[in-house]
Amino acid sequence: MDEIIEFVAGLDGVLTVRPAPGDGSPEISWGDTFFYYAPDGVVPRAQPFATIVTKDYPGDDTSGLDRPDAFRVNIAAGEQEFARWTAHDPHPPADDTVTPHPVYGTANWLAVTNPGPNADPAVRDLLRTAHRLARTRRTRRAAL
Repeated sequence: MDEIIEFVAGLDGVLTVRPAPGDGSPEISWGDTFFYYAPDGVVPRAQPFATIVTKDYPGDDTSGLDRPDAFRVNIAAGEQEFARWTAHDPHPPADDTVTPHPVYGTANWLAVTNPGPNADPAVRDLLRTAHRLARTRRTRRAAL
């Protein structure tokens, strides 16, 4: 998880938010990580382009994040990448495998539970794509 956080935080203009006790964030978000394209360092109104969650959320327990050291990387991959990764027969979430997000798949989010050597190259490529898409959206909004 730390390697992924370091990788994404190293991309241009990324604001990494890690909610914790005492910072005013909801308790359910403590321990999770949210990545925004925000070169000004201010959390935008937009959704993050990627997240890391460390626990099951209400209505989202198919990844089994209640296991020790389990986490899931969630990536707003965009329509093209989502279609490319989900064109084959859908399968249930499995560790170290790119799958549709169990809740936000309809919004073109992909997920990888406990990424390891099998999914690492894909996760990095998808995170770069999500970052590029977020940067493009922000640039387009700024021009309006």
